[in-house]
Amino acid sequence: MTGDVEGVVRIRLLGGFRVSVGGRFITDGEWRLRKSKAVVKLLALAPGHRLQRDQVLDYLWPGLDPAAAGGQLRKVVHEARRVLDPSLSVLDRYLISGEQLRLDRESTWVDVDAFEAAVLTARRTGDPAAYSAAIELYDGDLLPEDRYEDWAITKEASLRSDLLALLVEQARLLEARANFDGAVSALRRVIAADPVHEEAGVALMRVYSLAGRRHDALQEHERLRAALNLELGIEPDPATERLFEQIRSGRPAEPELAGELLEQIGGLRLVSGDFQGAAEAFAAAIARLRGSGADLRSARLHRKAAKAYLMTQDAAAAERHIQTAEGLITGTKDDAEKARVLEARANWLWAVGRFDEAQSAAEASLAAAEAYGTGEDVAAVQETLAIICHIRGAWRLGLQAEIGRLGDAGDDDPRLGRIFEFHCCIGEYHLYGDGLCETVEDYARGTLTLAIDRGARHAQAFAWCLLGESLLLRGRWDEAAGCLERSTELYAELDARAGALPWQRLAELAVMRGDSTAAAACLRHGMAIAVVSPLARHAWGRLYATAALDALEQGEPAEAVRIVRSAAATAARYGECPSCTALLYPTAAEAFAALGNRAGAAVFAQAAERVAQSFQSSAWTAMAESARGSLALTDADAGGARERFLSAARLYESAHQPFWSARCRLQAASTGAGGPADRYLLDDAATVFEQLGAVRTLAAARRVT
Repeated sequence: MTGDVEGVVRIRLLGGFRVSVGGRFITDGEWRLRKSKAVVKLLALAPGHRLQRDQVLDYLWPGLDPAAAGGQLRKVVHEARRVLDPSLSVLDRYLISGEQLRLDRESTWVDVDAFEAAVLTARRTGDPAAYSAAIELYDGDLLPEDRYEDWAITKEASLRSDLLALLVEQARLLEARANFDGAVSALRRVIAADPVHEEAGVALMRVYSLAGRRHDALQEHERLRAALNLELGIEPDPATERLFEQIRSGRPAEPELAGELLEQIGGLRLVSGDFQGAAEAFAAAIARLRGSGADLRSARLHRKAAKAYLMTQDAAAAERHIQTAEGLITGTKDDAEKARVLEARANWLWAVGRFDEAQSAAEASLAAAEAYGTGEDVAAVQETLAIICHIRGAWRLGLQAEIGRLGDAGDDDPRLGRIFEFHCCIGEYHLYGDGLCETVEDYARGTLTLAIDRGARHAQAFAWCLLGESLLLRGRWDEAAGCLERSTELYAELDARAGALPWQRLAELAVMRGDSTAAAACLRHGMAIAVVSPLARHAWGRLYATAALDALEQGEPAEAVRIVRSAAATAARYGECPSCTALLYPTAAEAFAALGNRAGAAVFAQAAERVAQSFQSSAWTAMAESARGSLALTDADAGGARERFLSAARLYESAHQPFWSARCRLQAASTGAGGPADRYLLDDAATVFEQLGAVRTLAAARRVT
């Protein structure tokens, strides 16, 4: 709802309060009562554009007797209605009152909503144009005339923080694509608003250097250093100082320094999931190569570019870079780089469906990496082998064979934590896949026995977690808790950077049981690990999904939406694994729908649909159906929502997930579209919740009854 549609109220809060109805702009003089404007502002900012009457009274007349405050409220509401519709043709056309005050959702457009929806879209797509569109909607800080009002302060800070983060993210995207002028413009806007924003200052130093503006880069360092000292009394971060020294010394020569920085940017873009940006950064780095050793460095960059193009599913471009790398590396003595190029070739082979050749190439790469490479090289090839085995339907046997072999390596090998974290991601496919989930429990037990026999404790931690996950989803919660706890204990002993998943699953179990305090404690553990995990993109989506689910279960959809927005910001930095993040999508759609926010619900319903299409199974399709049900509620289609939730319930039942099946039956009954038939749905759901020990959802089912 963006045009000047007849009868649509357009409320602008960014840069100052402005209202129009259709083509009629309301002048400031038409608001005779200041608090009539305040009521409209409050409702425009409120989640779902609605507030309880008592909340409005507390905001506007905190010290007044309730009866007197109520009289004042009736007066200002009448005045607000008159301003919005001078004819008062329909008393509650735009502003509906009662125990709850709300703006009519169908006829109201608010610029803050549009900005927040655009932020989500930008972060979901990673498209620089989408970032520009979102930033353009920010027309100034929130309600500068009310900047000291308690009800505006928190929201203003949140929106301003979103803008600055968005500008930094946009700069990263532009930097990776060698659009240095655009990146400079975005970063200078951040620094103008927040002179001590060190991340933006460091990025600006780097971009200036890449653009050949060494003097400007050094000046930015001095500005940042002075601002940090003056405002915060601190020195720049050591990483900032290392970059400064690198730029100041001009070591290596300027074009080569630009090439090194672009290579670093390409690596960061790979991690964050911006694969096209990564490919363009590596290509720009290749163009700057010169001097001795250029062939070897060029081979490395071509290999990395190939990896980026493979992630964009452009196998032809990847093949060209791999061929170039193979030609450049021939005749050199760098056996470690030869192993890495061979691993890139293995990835290309499986991408084009030549699985037997891919397996042979990966095995040869692994042997070479173990002989000449680093632990990271070995871990990367192990991941490639895991994917190839997974695609060939041999992941389970391949993993057990690998455990037998890795048992000899000892638990001090730093690659093991990363390897088994990655296997946890593939394990999700088996936990949620038709024809696979039924046998995960037995497989996990067998894997655990093998790991114990071989003394492979990383593998034990993985197997305990996989077993716990299977039991959790099947409703055997007491057994699941013990397995997951044992997994966290082993991970804690082995690797501080691994083990976020069992903590997340323990949090999920606590949410299902209705224990928010325990859930929060588990999430804190998981998030601390995710911050330092090399596979953070697999962890953050799960952790935020669980936190948002807990907020929903506590009846706090606005808090759930806040968490979902944080998840989007984190995904922009770390990237996102679609299968690991799958639960976030229906949870987010439900949260936005509860606030009547169709745009937000649609973003995540579409994301859930994409996952269901990519990973076809009952469980993932159930998530998409649940998200569609939430979206239908925002269209006031109670019957359609009910059918979607019932479809999700049947699919979850087929996937042997009793809690989620019962929860979807509760959602279906709660739409109010089923009449007497809903009593049976509620009884069935309540029975399951009681058997499981899901006390909070059991209470919810009984309340609906």
